[in-house]
Amino acid sequence: MKRVLCHIVLFLLTSSSVFSQSKFNSVLKPSDSLNISRRNTVVISQTALASATLIGLNQLWYADYPRSNFKTLNDSGEWLQMDKMGHVFSSYQLGRLGANNLNWAGVGEKDQLLYGATLGFGFLTIVEIMDGFSEEWGFSWTDMAANASGTGLYVGQELLWNEQRMVLKYSFHRTQYAKQRPNKLGNGFSEEFLKDYNGQTYWLSANINSFLKTDTIPNWLNIAFGYGAEGMLTGEANDPLFLNQNRRRQFYLSLDVDLTRIKTNSNVLKTIFDVFNMIKIPFPALELNDKGHVKWHYIYF
Repeated sequence: MKRVLCHIVLFLLTSSSVFSQSKFNSVLKPSDSLNISRRNTVVISQTALASATLIGLNQLWYADYPRSNFKTLNDSGEWLQMDKMGHVFSSYQLGRLGANNLNWAGVGEKDQLLYGATLGFGFLTIVEIMDGFSEEWGFSWTDMAANASGTGLYVGQELLWNEQRMVLKYSFHRTQYAKQRPNKLGNGFSEEFLKDYNGQTYWLSANINSFLKTDTIPNWLNIAFGYGAEGMLTGEANDPLFLNQNRRRQFYLSLDVDLTRIKTNSNVLKTIFDVFNMIKIPFPALELNDKGHVKWHYIYF
């Protein structure tokens, strides 16, 4: 779970660094042309934060385990691929953040995609290499594929539509499973938020008007397709210590709000909306699991 933690920490720290630089509405407005001072601020702050995160990760996680020769592992079947969804989400969001920061600095669209949107893939690749030299973990090609998918989703939409019609989002609710294995799934809300895959849902939130081009539906209204899983106490289903797991995949259909499409003249609000648009807005949802059971949620987090 160390990787999920560093993904979120880097995202939030980088977001807050840009916001703290820009306390006034005029400063938050993206530059119409290249602003070298802003560009340098973005590059330096992102480099410093990424470096600090990697150094901290090395001391907090890897230092407690022996080093090894570089090795790979196949973890594609673990946690019903919920960890892979976390990689897709993190890579997408870090890339979106990197591109948006360069847009704020007035950097051209081509360079935004080349140097900004690849931020997530580059950072997570370094983390994956560090895993490869750790006896406890290993370099995962399926993790790399997930990282590439997240970056590709962002870059592909920019090249195809010059906008993000489909946004990856995250939601979380507490479950009963963390209490059964608090050392693995988290002890308390802050740990469970990061560690308990049973309570996590990843969403592909698509803007309706971007596709239908209608005036009858609010421009900020999205339809969201979610994926989650439940009943997992371990990564593998055949763990000899936990043989009676009732593991199941869950698919969701719900509505959502694209906060970035809410009209406002305030660049402060635009920045806040942009940062928090990674979170799925709670709405009623229809759930279908891989056991064929259908469930209606009056409100789903």
